[in-house]
Amino acid sequence: MTFDVVDRRRCYVGGIIAPGLSAMTNYLHEKTALLPPIRIREVRRVIGRNTEEAMLIGAVHGYRGLIRELLGELRRELRCRSLSVVATGGYAALIARRLPEISAVRPKLTLEGLRLVWLAARGTVPVATE
Repeated sequence: MTFDVVDRRRCYVGGIIAPGLSAMTNYLHEKTALLPPIRIREVRRVIGRNTEEAMLIGAVHGYRGLIRELLGELRRELRCRSLSVVATGGYAALIARRLPEISAVRPKLTLEGLRLVWLAARGTVPVATE
């Protein structure tokens, strides 16, 4: 998971890198003797009644907590009340579903950007240079 911080002038300021949701759950399965592989999905409860539920709760709810904390730290460091946060990638909608801090969900944003670069290279779409 990466956080890319862009200022009001659309300049890249820096970022944060943390383990992704799949990396965390795969690591639990691969590095332990008894924890199974799991399919990441929403979990309504907070206390797991079996191993898979317990892993899902730790992964999904814990991941949201990680994101919420990092966004709070970013707001403090940037001295701003709110941030425009766009969630991208395969689990963006799942994680954003219960995180009001996320402004928009664009799961294929990287692919959209690559498509625009490709079109610009062909001369089909002009690239903004602001």
